Amino acid sequence: MTRFFTRERFGRPQFLAGALLLGFLAQTIWLVHCELQPTHSSSSDFHENDGLSASEQARIDAGWRQLHGGGLAGAPYPDLPGALPIEVSQDAAGFDTEHSPLLSLVTTAPLLAWPQARLDPESSPSWRWLPRIPFLACGVALGASLWYVARRLCGNIGGFLALTLYCFSPSMIQASAVWHTEPEILAAWGAFGAIFTAIAVAHTLYAPREVILWNWRRIVLLGISLGIAVGSQFSMIMVVPLALAFLLYLAPIRRRAVLIIWSAACLVALAILFTSYFLHPHAFFRAMQHASFWGATWRGFTVLGVYRQVASQIVRACPALALLLPVTVATYFIWPRTRYFGNTAPGLIALLFLGLGMAHPHVAGAGFLLAAIPFLLIFVSGVIADLLETPLRLFVTAGVGGLLAAYILWSLWALFQVPRG
Repeated sequence: MTRFFTRERFGRPQFLAGALLLGFLAQTIWLVHCELQPTHSSSSDFHENDGLSASEQARIDAGWRQLHGGGLAGAPYPDLPGALPIEVSQDAAGFDTEHSPLLSLVTTAPLLAWPQARLDPESSPSWRWLPRIPFLACGVALGASLWYVARRLCGNIGGFLALTLYCFSPSMIQASAVWHTEPEILAAWGAFGAIFTAIAVAHTLYAPREVILWNWRRIVLLGISLGIAVGSQFSMIMVVPLALAFLLYLAPIRRRAVLIIWSAACLVALAILFTSYFLHPHAFFRAMQHASFWGATWRGFTVLGVYRQVASQIVRACPALALLLPVTVATYFIWPRTRYFGNTAPGLIALLFLGLGMAHPHVAGAGFLLAAIPFLLIFVSGVIADLLETPLRLFVTAGVGGLLAAYILWSLWALFQVPRG
């Protein structure tokens, strides 16, 4: 036990990171609180729908039916296609083409802790918090994962820069609170975990130990990440070949071990996906036939307005990137020292996800755009950390410090301006 509670695991950096994550959690809770508070002018509407959005209510209904033996969520929906909100991607047969039942089950599972007889409008201010808890936890977990990876790649300064940008990101706060948006945070967390777990597994293959048995924890973690990503958004299946590509690139001399590990992780992911269908093989195979694993169109790349929209989404996700991103991109191309794997890999993944977001104009596009932000923050933090090791250290420190202070104040001010209801 004393070996676990070491200064390396529980030192000052960990406590500072924990404080930032607590601040992030407080912001998301405040946003949920604002949304779930009824206004005087809409109190009657509030009691009619319990303050839930149409898509969230659809997920809860579908998940509740599945948990109580009433049919699988989205495989197919019992409602007519026109009866569901437009956020639910449904084909003519009633199957959800973008998501497995995982999202509905995650949304509904906390409601099992609440007495069924008390799921009524009168007690809704209490139980309406429950469906948001899993996504609040995912937002905190993604922030912790981001800090851990950025700190390993860029040092303490890069790690705290990435975490600070994340913890005050309007888009990440909104996604974690599921505030007037779909719960893409689950897919973003799964994609981030899958990519960097694959990178971590590849680096361990050079150790002179038994590869498969020694790496079983990372194999399971990689499989869970892949399962969460694909189960939350079918088109996130792109991370499966990406994980293999990183494994082969980083461990080219251990290709046999790479293929075994990747195959084992895919089996774990498949088991998670199959479990979300409650182990019904017929329903699972039918749902896979209706699933949209690609659905991309290249028309978005020919429309100038799409580029503007993506740029606005990046700035909206993190307003500080309006200044930091041009500086870091220019530095990356001008200064060869910044062009190493720790900066290049997250930059390329962010660029790929942004492109996939443009290629998916419907529900899946928002998931790719959100998933690109953590990788973009690592890229920016890595380049800035390199600049802080140059003679321009004082100038860069002053500029970044002032920008972060303004960014934090602006984010908090905007958060407290959110209306209730």
